[in-house]
Amino acid sequence: MGELGKAIGVKLNELIRKLMQMGVMATSNQQLDLDTATLIASEYDYDVKNVAFQEDAVLSGPATEEAKAEDPDAEPRAPVVTIMGHVDHGKTTLLDRIRKANVASGEAGGITQHVGAYRVEVGERAVVFLDTPGHAAFTAMRARGASVTDVVVLVVAADDGIMPQTVESISHAKAAGVPIVVAITKMDKPGNDPERIKQELTKYELVPDEWGGDTFFVPVSAMTGAGIPDLLETLALQSDVLELKANPKKPAFGRVVESRIEKGRGTVVTVLIQEGTLSRSDFVVAGQNFGRVRSMHDSRGKQLKSAGPSTPVEVLGLDGVPSAGDAFYVVANEKDAKRVIASRSDKARAEREAEQNKPTSMADLLASMGKKEKEVQNLILKTDVSGSLEAIRTSLEQIGNDEVEVRMIHAAVGNISESDITLATASDAIVLGFNVGPDAMAKRAADQGGVSIRQFSVIYDVIDAVKEMLSGLLTPETVETVLGHAEVRAVFHIQRVGTVAGCYVTDGKVQRNVQGRVMRGGKKMHEGKITTLKRFKDDVREVTHGFECGLSVDGYKTIEVGDIVEVFEIKEVRRQID
Repeated sequence: MGELGKAIGVKLNELIRKLMQMGVMATSNQQLDLDTATLIASEYDYDVKNVAFQEDAVLSGPATEEAKAEDPDAEPRAPVVTIMGHVDHGKTTLLDRIRKANVASGEAGGITQHVGAYRVEVGERAVVFLDTPGHAAFTAMRARGASVTDVVVLVVAADDGIMPQTVESISHAKAAGVPIVVAITKMDKPGNDPERIKQELTKYELVPDEWGGDTFFVPVSAMTGAGIPDLLETLALQSDVLELKANPKKPAFGRVVESRIEKGRGTVVTVLIQEGTLSRSDFVVAGQNFGRVRSMHDSRGKQLKSAGPSTPVEVLGLDGVPSAGDAFYVVANEKDAKRVIASRSDKARAEREAEQNKPTSMADLLASMGKKEKEVQNLILKTDVSGSLEAIRTSLEQIGNDEVEVRMIHAAVGNISESDITLATASDAIVLGFNVGPDAMAKRAADQGGVSIRQFSVIYDVIDAVKEMLSGLLTPETVETVLGHAEVRAVFHIQRVGTVAGCYVTDGKVQRNVQGRVMRGGKKMHEGKITTLKRFKDDVREVTHGFECGLSVDGYKTIEVGDIVEVFEIKEVRRQID
């Protein structure tokens, strides 16, 4: 606003007043979008031109399906197949069998913690498999897997059936508009019932082709290998129907499947090339990071000079760790790459400032009035790869309620460093490490500063631990437990003791030093501590059902025959985050 006023020679107050007349509230340091700036400038006979850097001028994005069909350079490409399904239904073991490599044995808890991309030769063809995690924390990653895939293989265990993550996987595949092939796994196990699986999946509009539907169901066993050739043949058939094509001659475009930092190698980014050809020495941009391709490797570790469409590769050379799912572009030179990153940084900063300067509405003020301030658990999260980082961060930030919440102070890929401990000390945060640990200096700093470092290797253990932390911040719930009732049958006034009620315990028990509520005709007359409790002349701690006793309630002297004394205790019970 301030800069616009100077540019057109109009006082700031007048500009603000003019915008208010148009129904727009603005301040002197507020960012204006192009449309608003054009509208206000036209009121003073000025034209506004957009001279900002446009990414489209240097980035070659994905072509539309219509453009691919008309492109003379487009060639058939391998299908990208995503394995989806519930945790422990055998997705990774199935992929293991297909590509004859062992992945599952190295996974903590027997579940896949990362997204992997693998190119498998099927006869004269090739199929690219994406292995997505099955745990609920990775819902977003499964959705991203569906967005780059051509066919989804939905894995359902024959001895288990439809589970919550199975339904989520179906939703993601349908949202992406891709065909689904159902692999009914664990057919070697006793008690398998593939017909029941087919029947259950009809509720989700997955009707078997033999029943007149358009969904292929293939019974398989990852342990024995039965049905695997049929599954691969079915996938090949689906890819033929889809007529998949891509132009290998244009600058490469793809998606980041995974990224991590490796000692001695730096940033390692797994990229699925969707169009064009990526070559060594190409300048690339991914998210807020850029670099030059130093080397490329396929899923077996073989070094490559170039990679065409539907090829997953590990790329070294980026200056940082992009997020899983970021678009991956090849640009002409380093200058263009830096201009793209600078433009994205400026946009991100402008969005943050706009959010910070966003005026508080009257509705927000009224809603916040009278609300108790939330208890906050500050966290610092470090993971081994970016996919895990995103999934865990998203899951943790959703934990909480009206009383407690998680505040992520810092989240990044890499080992826990001394600077992480310094930040944790300053912000009173707990450091969480997923498949990473502290180096020697960080461990020493944590011991000196009293910083708690928690290390995990399974996703849901992280989530459970943070829920437990937040549960400890909740105000305990006060629970009243009725211990018993006593009927007053006589009243005595004893010197130096006061009024004592002779009672008969009708149910439960009466205890000394707990609370007593005097009831008369169903109405509460008084509430106080039971200070005296006697059996005959002896002081006792409790009197049970069916016995007589003498008692006095603190602060109440007008107790009468026929009153009921309700004895209860109040306990604080620890609450749990759902």
